[in-house]
Amino acid sequence: MLWYLLKLAVVLPLIAGLAWASLKFARRMEKRFSPNGSAKSVRIIETQWLAPGQRIAVLEFRGREILVSATKQGLVRLAEVPARAGSED
Repeated sequence: MLWYLLKLAVVLPLIAGLAWASLKFARRMEKRFSPNGSAKSVRIIETQWLAPGQRIAVLEFRGREILVSATKQGLVRLAEVPARAGSED
């Protein structure tokens, strides 16, 4: 029993550390290989759940706000308007 607890005390932090390091590495590689550096071209402005597995979202892309419906089957564009002046960061 003591041997099992000792192995658990050593292996569990090791696995947690490897998971943390792999997430940090993936984030660093994502920033390095993105086309615009770290600038994102799509921004989620707002989301709203409609039903289980179905929601709507407002996305900002290149000066336009796009309303989409997101389900398990995919995305459907519902509407598109020019971006509001106050939505820029």
